[in-house]
Amino acid sequence: MGESCLMADVQVASWTLVLPVKRLTIAKSRLADAYPQHRPEFALAFAVDTTAAALATPMVHGVVVVTDDPTVAAAVTALGARVEPDRPDLGLNEALAHGAAVAAKEGTGVAAMSADLPALRPAELTSVLAACGIGRSFVIDLPGTGTTLLAAGPGVELDPRFGVGSALAHQASGAVPIDHPGIISVRRDVDTAADLAHAVQLGLGPQTAEVMSLVLGAATGSEGLAC
Repeated sequence: MGESCLMADVQVASWTLVLPVKRLTIAKSRLADAYPQHRPEFALAFAVDTTAAALATPMVHGVVVVTDDPTVAAAVTALGARVEPDRPDLGLNEALAHGAAVAAKEGTGVAAMSADLPALRPAELTSVLAACGIGRSFVIDLPGTGTTLLAAGPGVELDPRFGVGSALAHQASGAVPIDHPGIISVRRDVDTAADLAHAVQLGLGPQTAEVMSLVLGAATGSEGLAC
């Protein structure tokens, strides 16, 4: 029996997740047209719900959130996550490499995951992590070109290549795609109003649902989810 199969059987806390979160003043800019007043609240809620779901996943040893935003830091710390400032401040991949170096000290596998998965289900994340081998694996987002999770087994460099066309970039770097049914909540990152509407159909986490309730309460006519 291989190591990845053993991890799946016992569901040990064998992974430390790294989540990058931008400062709320600039986060989720593509939601600004549809939700100009609530964009920062959505960005915070996404991060909180994603962190909470990750921490509720049996195979997750801990969560490291890389952020320079004090509001985000306070919210995820209250959940039990560790916060690391974005000391490189050179971009997403540099922030993830920094977080991965911190996470690797735990002696677990390390997985970089998008912090905008407001419908994330612990059972589906468990399925993904159980499918990860001892090398590098990744999950392709629903549009099919991006990446929502990149995992590296203990002692393996994460080598993140997030950005435009990251799915192809990660596969070209030797990472193995995890492609099986039943992990849609891990693939549903939210950048646009349409993405958020789909996440609503999947079932939002409590913080995002609360913000959505505020949006609907303030909306008139067909505004809100129809955006």
